[in-house]
Order: sequence, then C-alpha cells, then structure tokens
Amino acid sequence: MAKIQAIRGMNDILPEQSPVWQYVEDTVRKVLSQYGYQEIRMPVVEQTELFKRSIGEVTDIVEKEMYTFDDRNGDSLTLRPEGTAGCVRAAEQHGLLFNQTRRLWYTGPMFRHERPQKGRYRQFHQIGVECFGMAGPDIDAELLILTARLWQALGLAEHTRLEINSIGTAEARRSFRSALVEYLSDFVDELDDDSKRRLESNPLRILDSKNARTQEILQQAPALDDYLDDESKEHFQTLRSLLEAAGVQYTVNPRLVRGLDYYGKTVFEWITDSLGAQGTVCAGGRYDGLVEQLGGKPTVAVGFAMGLERLILLLETLDLIPESVNGDADVYVTAMGESTMATAFSVAESLRSALHGRVVISHCGGGSFKSQMKKADKSGARYAVILGENEVASGTVGLKPLRSNEDQRDIGMTELASVLKGMLA
Repeated sequence: MAKIQAIRGMNDILPEQSPVWQYVEDTVRKVLSQYGYQEIRMPVVEQTELFKRSIGEVTDIVEKEMYTFDDRNGDSLTLRPEGTAGCVRAAEQHGLLFNQTRRLWYTGPMFRHERPQKGRYRQFHQIGVECFGMAGPDIDAELLILTARLWQALGLAEHTRLEINSIGTAEARRSFRSALVEYLSDFVDELDDDSKRRLESNPLRILDSKNARTQEILQQAPALDDYLDDESKEHFQTLRSLLEAAGVQYTVNPRLVRGLDYYGKTVFEWITDSLGAQGTVCAGGRYDGLVEQLGGKPTVAVGFAMGLERLILLLETLDLIPESVNGDADVYVTAMGESTMATAFSVAESLRSALHGRVVISHCGGGSFKSQMKKADKSGARYAVILGENEVASGTVGLKPLRSNEDQRDIGMTELASVLKGMLA
C-alpha cells in the first residue's frame, strides 16, 4: 500500500525546526506586548462572502487562489487566505470596536492555492497586527516603529528597508485610475499578460509589475501623488515627520499600492535584498472603510502582516539564529537497572523544580550504560546525571560533562540542583 504524503505546498514543521519558530514567535510576542497589543484568535474557516467583500472579487486571491468548498449544509466556506478580514469580523461580531480603540494581533496558518516556491507555500503562517479606532498618522508611525524594534531584536535591522506611500481616498484613486487606464490603453500590446488582465479589473496593481517593459511604460504615466486629496497629503507628511523623529529610515515609493482593495491612505512594505525576488517580509497599511464594508459602523483601522516562513528563511540565510535556539536538553538523567528508576524520576523532578526553564530529560526504555550515554549525547545535553545501584545506595549521582573534557565526578543528591544551577548559569 502506497504511503500517504503531505499535500504539495503544505509542509510539516519538524521537531528540529520548531525551536526556531518558537524563538521568532516569542520575540514578536514580547515586542507587541511592550506596546500593549492583545492577542485574538480566529477560526481558519470563514464564510466565502467575507473574503469576496473585503479582498475584492476581481483580485488574484479571490479569483484564483482561495480554497473554497460547500459544506454539508450547502454553505460556501473558505480557508482563510489572509487574517485582516477575519479579525474585523470577530472584533465587530463581539462588540470590540464600538466607541473604542483596539490594538490586536494574531498568528496562525493561511491558505492560498498558488505555485509553491521557497518561502511561499499553500499553507503558510502569518503574524498579523490590526489597530482600530485611531485616525491619525501617529498609530501608523507606531506600527512602523515597533516593527523596526522587532528587526533590532532579531538582528535584522541592517538587512531590511522600509518603503512607504500614500494612495489617498477612494475618490482620489478613482480619478487616478481613470487617468492611468486612459494612458495605458495606448500601450496595451506592449504590456505583460498580467498587466493586460489587470487593466480592466485592478489597474493600480500594474504599478508594481515586475516586467521591465511595463515599468518602462509607467515612467511617463500619471502620478498618483498628483491626485491625492489635501487630508491624505497632510496625513502622509505627518507620518514622515514622526518616522524621522524616531530615527526610522524609509523611502517613498510612488509605485507602491498593495494588492488588496480595502487599503487607503498609508501603505508600506519592509523589504530585504537577501532573499532574491521574494523580498517583502512585512507589509500593510490603512483600511479605514473595511469595517463599514463588512456591515459595521464606520471605523478607521490600520495593520500589517508578516510571513513567518519567509522571516525564518531570512534569519537562516543570514545565519542570525542564536546558538541557544536549538531545542537541546540541558541535563539528561540516566537510570541503570530497574531498581533505580523511581530514584531517577525523583531526581529529575527535583531538578525541574529547581532549574526553572531548563530542559531535563529522563531516560526511558532501559538499555545498557553505553546505549543510554549515546542517547544522552544525542539529546544535546551539557550534562548527564548517572544513577546506578551503587549511587542510589550511597545517596550520590555521577555528574558527567558531555560538551567538555572535564572529568566525571560524584555529587550528593541533595547538592545536585545547586551545583547544576551554577554550572548552567
């Protein structure tokens, strides 16, 4: 019988890999907690209409990439392709937004049916941050400042750069869209295939086309900045001033528009040059009309998302994962002979109580001294605690360093915890 394999583009995260994920997630969690952000957890399945109304029916995500199915009741459901729409739905449904400000974050898997490639998969994981009820550019600046702090914490400050833009109000974008379509209509035959398709459905996305000829054509195209309303211009200028005051470096990219229909005013991307074409590691912007679009009261909002696979790939590529992030044990407790098992468990439990945060593995499954020591070494532990019948009788243990040439020594069981605490410090 053939073995069943994982679905293409949906990957297992193995025990050897999970410590790196935990390190990144814990670092993000600590930074967000410093700024007062609260975690929210949403289902991975939502009504399909939620994404059609929020993302836009003529976007690539809705048209080609969503995992959509009818359940047994005939309802159309979709595995979430992104987190913002679900967060808005949950916050509105549970009354978190009315007359309030909220700083929320979430993490979990997202699903898009696209061609898998390194750093981009069909099941991928994001950390998302969403802020509601704050209209000014100060909250936009806070999001970018806290992200800069995160890059510092991960060692990525020198390997990421910030690009920002303002895409104004819906009215400003409509005027610009008409002018852009009129201009590009004279070059239809020279545009790449994606841009030809987007000319009718989502022409602003043509601005960030990677095709060289399309970018050449866009050099003389109308500029979005010329169509911005005064309020959007003032909002953007204040944001720039706040970033400069905080020492956050940025570049204004007039071609940056983001791919989802709900964005307006501020948009931004954090980019790295260390991953080839897959350079965006965090992106977002304002979406002041989305809550109302999904049936809620008018509520201003801004947020971002970062892909964990790509972020971890970047850390691995740059060799920025600390040596301590390896999932190894600190102490491995052996038990030679059945009569020592109970004492070995007792010793291991006392060490876990005394050595807070340290990993203490108890050997299980029996075996010779040689085989137990092999497993102790394979665990990555710095020290093996050796318990045989003689040690139990004398109230001692053998303490053997596994990562140095120091000699094994005998220590009283009552002293073991304090000795290890000092040696592991």
